[in-house]
Amino acid sequence: MNAGCLGEMATETEKGSAIEEKKREMVISKASSESDVSIHSTFASRYVRTSLPRFKMPEASIPKDAAYQIINDELMLDGNPRLNLASFVTTWMEPECDKLIMASINKNYVDMDEYPVTTELQNRCVNMIAHLFNAPLGDSEAAVGVGTVGSSEAIMLAGLAFKRKWQNKMKALGKPYDKPNIVTGANVQVCWEKFARYFEVELKEVKLKDGYYVMDPVKAVEMVDENTICVAAILGSTLNGEFEDVKLLNGLLMAKNKETGWDTPIHVDAASGGFIAPFLYPELEWDFRLPLVKSINVSGHKYGLVYAGIGWVIWRNKEDLPEELIFHINYLGADQPTFTLNFSKGSSQVIAQYYQLIRLGYEGYKNVMENCRENAMVLKEGLEKSGRFNIISKDVGVPLVAFSLKDSSRHDEFEVSDMLRRFGWIVPAYTMPPDAQHVTVLRVVIREDFSRTLAERLVIDILKVLRELDTFPGKIPVATVEEKHPGKTKLFANKSAEEIGRAITTHWRKFVMEKKKMNGVC
Repeated sequence: MNAGCLGEMATETEKGSAIEEKKREMVISKASSESDVSIHSTFASRYVRTSLPRFKMPEASIPKDAAYQIINDELMLDGNPRLNLASFVTTWMEPECDKLIMASINKNYVDMDEYPVTTELQNRCVNMIAHLFNAPLGDSEAAVGVGTVGSSEAIMLAGLAFKRKWQNKMKALGKPYDKPNIVTGANVQVCWEKFARYFEVELKEVKLKDGYYVMDPVKAVEMVDENTICVAAILGSTLNGEFEDVKLLNGLLMAKNKETGWDTPIHVDAASGGFIAPFLYPELEWDFRLPLVKSINVSGHKYGLVYAGIGWVIWRNKEDLPEELIFHINYLGADQPTFTLNFSKGSSQVIAQYYQLIRLGYEGYKNVMENCRENAMVLKEGLEKSGRFNIISKDVGVPLVAFSLKDSSRHDEFEVSDMLRRFGWIVPAYTMPPDAQHVTVLRVVIREDFSRTLAERLVIDILKVLRELDTFPGKIPVATVEEKHPGKTKLFANKSAEEIGRAITTHWRKFVMEKKKMNGVC
């Protein structure tokens, strides 16, 4: 390989780095762009002849048809939500529910006096979910819980309740209360890191290990101390769908509490698994049947089968939610207790959740979850038959398939993920958290709208990608480049092995494709 090739590879590496940087900053609004600062639309020329500014409000109005067409044209470049196999979030609902959503889209959920029926529907949802999680409620006793924007807000609220209860206890004992911590696994979702950083709580993470990608309850309990406000267990890890052993954690923690005199509780992050376990594994003890489980969050917009924007947090009883965290307002027309991080929000998702709960009932949810599990098995078996993959996910857990290449010496999971996009599939590739970061995984989440036919089609497309990758030269170790071209590896200074590998692969893929073009018929 000559210096020109290496220069090209370095350029490709730099391009890759720029793309990664853009991804990291995509959640932050920018006021400038290297591209044109105006928006041009062929359709819009029927109505307006001047282009629209990209980052400033236009001076004049434009026709509604033109505004619609301009936005619609840009949105065409988004991916197809139904083929986004990275997401746990619901992408399809029945047309009747869509109508209810549109009919209530202008209702502000927080205005309980103006929209009392919406408030009543929310309370019904809270109680239905509490009973589903086996909350110890009397016949006429109301459940304690609230609807949220998603599990992130739900976790913030639950964490704040634990922190305040712990602080009150430590104050009463005359002990320091400025260094709270939470014990959880390194596989936690980023919302737990957000809570810890935003509300100044130390996050003590149990490291993972090869072949065991969830929190080890034994190690978790060993890390618990007097300042631990709770242990967070995950029912459905986003990494491989596996359920953590909450029952074992409860038993070990009860023994430690008895020995130390502490009363460290458990929170269950059931964002993904809360609407799965009750229907597929009703005998599995993970919920309020375990005495130390004081609160549970679940995402209605995941396997609760509602579009994005709804989560729930349920407490075991009133004593587990400190009264001082509840605010009472009356300027909207009546005394209204509220415990949320957000104030104004739409009512649509609450109404949609109630629709799904009464429309499907226990039987309907069970049928949906069983169907998802069966389709996951179809995908898993298809991948196993290829002989090219190790299956990382478990049969008991969230209906997803996490898998990795048996041999990634020539090509890796990131390349498979990248090439699947040509077929429209969005299949994420990622590395596991410490201390299993050497394991790279592809993951397919099976949702209600992912049929058996799509599962079979995906297997076919994955095998097509592998056959094409097999025709490309493999990754070249940096050591080999340095040996053949001394001093040339400085072109890759400050680049990770992964970035270098991708750059080399991209270069060779481009080289092979160019040769195909040159050898083709004009």
